[in-house]
Amino acid sequence: MNRMAWFKMTTLVGLSTMSLGLAGCGGGEGGGEGPVVAPPPPPAEYADKHMPAGWWADEKIVEEGRQLYIGAKNPDVNCASCHGKDGKPVKAGARDFRNTERMKLYSDSVWFWRISEGVPNTKMKAWKSKLPEEDRWKLVAFERTWGLKGQEWDEAKKAWVPVGSAGAAAPAAVPAPAAGGAAAPAGDVKGAAPAAPAAGGK
Repeated sequence: MNRMAWFKMTTLVGLSTMSLGLAGCGGGEGGGEGPVVAPPPPPAEYADKHMPAGWWADEKIVEEGRQLYIGAKNPDVNCASCHGKDGKPVKAGARDFRNTERMKLYSDSVWFWRISEGVPNTKMKAWKSKLPEEDRWKLVAFERTWGLKGQEWDEAKKAWVPVGSAGAAAPAAVPAPAAGGAAAPAGDVKGAAPAAPAAGGK
């Protein structure tokens, strides 16, 4: 084979290999995940499952989740082998946890369900047989640190909110003024103590 033919062949093989590599990795940023759409709601057995109280802000829980994620605690579980040690997928089709726009569409229940049961017709398998429920929640706590750092799921608002603000009560209502501009008597406000009797016991 002459030099020119050899050069053309190696160039063609090199370009073909590079094209296949890009296609297999999703062709760039986002891992080829497709359009950002909301995931389906979790099935009934997962719909009422939520992160244990206080875990979103617990750095020890998050670190335990990280150890599980990288395979340091359980040799059969290594999320990083597909999703990447930094949340950037290393295998085609793996969810990119850094994509805030996509990940904010996942409630904690949906996230937990997907880890537990896997995702049909994908390489994401069910992990409930390898990880107890507590460890699956630790993974959710850690995985959310890339795209949703400092956030927690607020079930009442059905949204991610700053850690510590989920379930925060709305400010107490101020009694509306009664006719004539005076405030309504205290006894008229739900949950308020009754007004003291007027002078003279009446």
